[in-house]
This record gives sequence, C-alpha cells and structure tokens, in this order.
Amino acid sequence: MRYILFLVILLLANCHSYSQADRRLTIPDINAAIAKAAGYDQQKQITIDNLKRTLSAGNNLITRFNTCLLLYEEYKAFKYDSAYAYATKLHDIALQLKDPARIEQAKLKLGFTLVSAGLFKEAADSLSRISAQGMVDSMKTEYYLLAGRFYYDLADFGNDSYHKPGYVEKGNRYLDSALQISPKGSFQHAYFSGLKDIRSGNKESALVTYKKLMLWPHLSQHEIALTASTLCDIYIQNQQNQEAIELLIQAVIADIRSSTKETSAAFNLANLLYKEGDVKNASACIELAISDATFYGARQRKVRVSDILPLIESEKLSLVENQKKTLIAYAAVVTLLLIGVVLLIIIVTRQVNKLKAAKKIITEAHLRDQEINYRLSEANNKLSEANKIKEEYIGYFFNVNSEFFDKIERFKKSLEQKINDRKLDEIKFLVNNINLRAEKEYLLQNFDRIFLKLFPNFVAEFNALFAPENGIELKDGELLNTDLRIFALIRMGIHDNEKIARILQYSVHTINNYKTKIKNRSFVVNEDFEKKVMEIKAI
Repeated sequence: MRYILFLVILLLANCHSYSQADRRLTIPDINAAIAKAAGYDQQKQITIDNLKRTLSAGNNLITRFNTCLLLYEEYKAFKYDSAYAYATKLHDIALQLKDPARIEQAKLKLGFTLVSAGLFKEAADSLSRISAQGMVDSMKTEYYLLAGRFYYDLADFGNDSYHKPGYVEKGNRYLDSALQISPKGSFQHAYFSGLKDIRSGNKESALVTYKKLMLWPHLSQHEIALTASTLCDIYIQNQQNQEAIELLIQAVIADIRSSTKETSAAFNLANLLYKEGDVKNASACIELAISDATFYGARQRKVRVSDILPLIESEKLSLVENQKKTLIAYAAVVTLLLIGVVLLIIIVTRQVNKLKAAKKIITEAHLRDQEINYRLSEANNKLSEANKIKEEYIGYFFNVNSEFFDKIERFKKSLEQKINDRKLDEIKFLVNNINLRAEKEYLLQNFDRIFLKLFPNFVAEFNALFAPENGIELKDGELLNTDLRIFALIRMGIHDNEKIARILQYSVHTINNYKTKIKNRSFVVNEDFEKKVMEIKAI
C-alpha cells in the first residue's frame, strides 16, 4: 500500500496547472529554464536514488517488481540504457514470479524503450513476442498504443515514401483498438483521438481536440509537452508559424521542467526558427536537442539533428562574417576621421607660422616713416586679431584632438576586449553606437561657438551686406549654418576652396556653388564681397 501512495505522491509532484490566462512564453524563458535544468535533473536523480535504495533493501519479489516498475517510469523518457536495464530486470523478476500478466507487462516496457531509442528491428522482434490475449484493458490499451507509435515512428523516420502510407494505416488500426477500450474523458483517450485524426488527415477535428486539451487544468508537465508539440504540427501544416513557435516554446520548457530527454520539441523549434531566419536562437535550440538526444541515447533523433545542424552552423558562420565586414567598414570610417583631424592640425600650424612671419615683418618696419607707421598700426591690429584667433583655435583644436584620441583609445580597448571574449553581439552593439553625424555636429558646434566668441557681431555685420529680405536666417538653436561657416573660415584667412571643402566635408564644387549663390544675393559686387567680409572686426 505504501508503494502505491509513493507513486501517487510522485505523480502529484509533477503536475502543473495550465490555463489560457498564463502569459505567453518566449525564447528568454527557454534560456531561463535551461539555466535551471541541472536543478530539475538533480531532483529527478534524488527520486531515482531513493528508489534504488528501496530496491536494494527489498527481498520480496513483488516489492522488487513494483520498485523496478517505478524506476523504469523515471528512466523511460530520461535515459535509454537505464530504462532498458530496469525493463530487463522487470522481465527477470516477472519470470521468477511466474506471473503471465507481469511478464507481458515487462515486455511492454521493454518494447517501449526500444521504440523510444529508435531500435526498430529490435522493437519489432519484441512486439512480436507480446500477446494481447488475456490482458486486462489497461495493458491492452498500452500495447495497442505502443504498436501504433511503433508504426508511426517507422513512417516518420524511415524516409521511405513507398511504405509510409502502409505504416500509417497500421498505426491507425492499433490506435482504433486502443481508443475502443481506453476510458473516455481521460487524457490518454483525448490525446490519441486527436493524434489519429491528424494521421488520418482530419486536421480540423484534431485542432479542436488539442485546443480543448490545452485548457485542462491539471495537466502534468509531460502532458503539456506532448499536447503542445502535437498541436504545433497542425499550425505548421497551416503555415501559422508564429503560433507553432509559441507552442513549441511551451513544450521545450515543459520537457526541461520534467527532465524529459526523449523529446523532439527542441529540434522542431530549432528547425522552425531557422526557417524564420532566427539563426542565433535556432543554434541554441539545436544544441539543446543534441544534448537531450545524446543523454537519452535516441539514435533516430541524432540522425535528424545531423540533417539541420550543418545548415544552422553555416548560417551562423555567415552571420559572423557579415559582422566582421561591418566592423572593418566602421574601422575605415574612424581612420578617415583621424586623417581629417590631422589635416585640421596641419592647417592651424600653418596659420601659426604665417602669424609669426607677419609679426617679424611688423617688428622690422617699426622705425619707418609715417606711412609705414600707419601700415604698422594696421598690421598690429591684424596681428592682435590673429593672435586672438591663434589662442582660441589652437586651444580649441588641441582640446578636440585630445578628446577625440581619448575616445579612440577607449573604443580600441573595448573592441579588443570584446574580440578576445568573442562577444560578437556586443561588438556589433558597440560599433552601431558610433554616431559619426553626431561627432561632426559636435565639432561644428564648437567651431561656431569659438568663432562667435572672437567675432560676436559677425552674423549681424554679414547680413548688413544684403537687403533685409535676402539676409541669412538661422533656425532656432543654430549659431551658424553652412552659408555662414564658409565665410567664417574665409574671415579666419582660409581662402582655398579645397581646404574649406575638406574642413566642412563637402566637395569643392558644392563650396563654389554656396559662395556663388550667396554673393549673387548681396548688393555688394561679387569681386568685393570677400573683401567686405574680411573687414568685419573681431572683439
């Protein structure tokens, strides 16, 4: 009696209350379940170890038979070789008991193990030695369902389109026999009724059956996995892939929670995700499927996994190559930015050298006549202005250059670290966060700010060269725009269109167009326009 009570407690421990109101599960939920898989397996192993101790302590044959039966039930969807070992022990004990019913029961367990492992030749031999005559209805039902599954698996894994219809027909006949004697209203009767409808091509009836079954309040984790996996097949046939993926996620999580290794849910989910283009998650699911098939020892599932695994790995490799190319492209852009900064430094250095030369000329002409003194005074004013420009812009460009190289150094260190860690997704995220447009805008805004600090009246005096309706209008938040920046650079002494184009990152043709368009709007003749701009005073 205590062993029956123990079995009831085990079954209740695995029950899971399911309702349609539960939130939808997603791929991250699978990852969370996988993280806890070792804990679920450990709990199952504790139960198995307790049963093994009970078996080793028992001398009564009936007690040993019942304990072996419990161990077989724990192993049958968990580990093939152990399930087979205890099914064999079950048969040996039944022979010692000389109990025909228990002998046939042990044969059924042995046959189920062989079918689950994909040993179809051995399974056929085992099933041929089972006689349903004289069995109670529950054992007859188990036998018919096992025979039905055997022929369905032959149809699915045989890769033989010629014999497949015959196998399906035989499987249907065995399921008919099982359904006639199985209790109506039970999970077993409802599930296999739907399965027979699917195999017979009656998908609509099967869809109704499984939808109702998913609403049952006290399905175990294993029953949830079975129902969800089978229902998803109908959605796949109807090309409703999103619904199928959601069901397979439920099935995979339920299999993990119940420590079920003899399953195809993870493989089917990987296959579907691969077809949907989700290579990353497909790879994770196929790894889970390989792990389960290897742990259980299911040969036919290993063969199926080997069909899709190279495709997923190939697509994954292609994705990595694409990310590598993107990274190289961004590195090239960063290099061009560095070159641009170097060019700006060269321009500023040349301006500093010119200022030094002008200062020398002014010093040598200090003792000349009044006319020379007048020119000297004018040159001193220009020199003072140039010194202010030099002080502001040299400081500005060296500050910008320092900030930029600091950014490049941090980026380089972060990139090297993530490459060493092979964190490709984080590399892509890091690279995608490079905002070249924002960097350019930052440089231009700093240029505007420093320039207007030196020439606070530049915009007003520049607009004084136009009729009121033709003046330059700035948008809210703008200090200067492209039109003003071109002539701001000219006011600083940069008259070469090619240099202006490099600084502002436009073509020379575009710069010429801007200048011509602006000069044509002014009432000052084109030849004198830049001279007037040069007369705008600094502070």
